[in-house]
This record gives sequence, structure tokens and C-alpha cells, in this order.
Amino acid sequence: MKRVIVTGGAGLIGSNIVRLLNEQGISDILVVDHLGTSSKWKNLRGLEYSDYLEKEEFLQKVQTTDILKDYSHIFHLGACSSTTETDASYLIRNNYEYTKILAEESLRRKIQFLYASSAATYGEGQFGYDDKAPIHPLKPLNMYGYSKHMFDLYALRKGFLDKITGVKYFNIFGFGEAHKGDMRSVVLKGYEQISSEGKLKLFKSYRPDYKDGEQKRDFLYVKDAAKISLFLLENSKFGLYNVGRGQAETWNSLASALFKALGKPENIEYMEMPESLKAKYQYYTKAETQKLISSGYKEGFTDLETAIADYVDLLKKEEE
Repeated sequence: MKRVIVTGGAGLIGSNIVRLLNEQGISDILVVDHLGTSSKWKNLRGLEYSDYLEKEEFLQKVQTTDILKDYSHIFHLGACSSTTETDASYLIRNNYEYTKILAEESLRRKIQFLYASSAATYGEGQFGYDDKAPIHPLKPLNMYGYSKHMFDLYALRKGFLDKITGVKYFNIFGFGEAHKGDMRSVVLKGYEQISSEGKLKLFKSYRPDYKDGEQKRDFLYVKDAAKISLFLLENSKFGLYNVGRGQAETWNSLASALFKALGKPENIEYMEMPESLKAKYQYYTKAETQKLISSGYKEGFTDLETAIADYVDLLKKEEE
């Protein structure tokens, strides 16, 4: 990698990718994002990059200037990641149309291109979580997931997936997500709740086959997500790849690891789920990771307890 663009570069995954690039001696990086009034700018502190552009200005320059000239790789992570966003037109413009334009320009200029899809494209998992299986049958549960699925389908129809990389991130958590508001991970929300109240609130289950707190997710530490993304793009691994640990763990297990990291006794309160979420809630996710492993990725994955302990340590240092 020589000159790199990271859209969403001030976000959770993007800022960790920039940090990882810096560790490899790469600092000729154009960071693209939308900072607005959020605290996302704090994620850029301590990072080395050559320039910053707001997302609308960047898109305009892509369409009207030669801004992409001499760039070798693009990590396109910029998107509205709110699973509760109801403005479908906004999601199409921001997550679908934007990605189409950038992917097509990257292909035209022979720039290595990786974009963020999502595990939300799998819906409730009735067709499994296999990145080698056909994607046409998938039924995302919310418009965010569908906006990601729309581009996956578009890239497939156009034959792009033989030349670009799409990554289906599962439940990513880690340092750099404080700006995400209600979309913060339960790890961060739990850290804040336990620190202030001594307890953690989790959603009740509304299915008889899952007890309260026994709903399962494939949790992945952001440091691993960044490593995997860098590996795939750097090694020209094209197509759709799941980015998860390949292990489903309960919210109760996450809670136990969090209380342990904070040195507090377990105190979980199960609360009612908002009606608006009940029909869109995933009770189980687990990435099939055979395709990723077969691609040559050998770095392994950080187990949940170790990842949470490391994250908590970083959060404590930030508060000092």
C-alpha cells in the first residue's frame, strides 16, 4: 500500500484501520468522514494522515476532479450504520448510491477497493450465515441491512465481486465507538452502566427457545476487524467475506466478562424491548469463517473475555 483512502476514517473501524496502517509505516492517508457535531473527531487524535475531507466534498471531487489519481487502495467504510434509521431514501443515497459511484471509479482506475457490507444482510438467519452461499434469498430485517444488501446484489450483477472486496462485519465493539450514541455496543453501554449504577440492563427474550440474556451474537473485537480488513485488501482477496469470530456467545457471557473486567459482582437486570425492535431483533448470529481462513488469514481472533478486558483498560486510561 502506498496512498490510501479511508472513508468513515474517524469511525470505530475506520480509525482502527488508520492506526494499524500507521503502525505499518503508512501515513499518506486521506481520511473522509462526516464529523458534524459529534465527538467522532476525538478518534483522529494521535493518528497520522495526509488530509481530511467531509464526505460530500469528497464525493463531489470524485465525480468532477482527478482526486483519486495515484491512490492505490480504498477502504470504503463510510455509511449510516444506524439499524433504527427509518429514512429509506437517505440510506439509499448514503449507503447504496455513494458506494456505487466510488466502486465504479475505483474499478475504472484499477484501485484496490474494499467496502463495508454487514451481517445485517442475513436477516434473522433463516438462510444461514454462510458467505459462500447465494445472496439473492436473504431478507434483512431493517432498512439499514437492506441498503447494504442492495449494493451486494448490484456488485454481483455487475460482476464487480471478482474485482472488489465486500466485508460483512458482525457485532464489532471496541475503542472508538463513543460517538455512536444509541448505536454504541452493549460493552460500552455496560461499562458506563456498571461504573455508575453497579448493574447492567439487557433485553428480555420473547422467544421460548431463548431464556433472558441467552440470545446469541458473534462478537468481534475491532482490532481484529481492522486486521482482517487490511489482510483482505492488501492480499487482493475479492468477493464477499464474513468478518466475525465464528463463535456465537450469549449476552450473559458478555456481561460476565464485563463485570469481571471491572472487578464488580454480577448484577443483570432484564428489561422490556421496545415494540419497534421486537420484529427486527436477531436472536442468533454466527459467522461462517471457513472462507476467510481458507484465504490465508492466520492471525486468529481475540476471545471475548480478553477483548473486553483490553477494551475496559483502554476506557479507563481515557478517563485518567
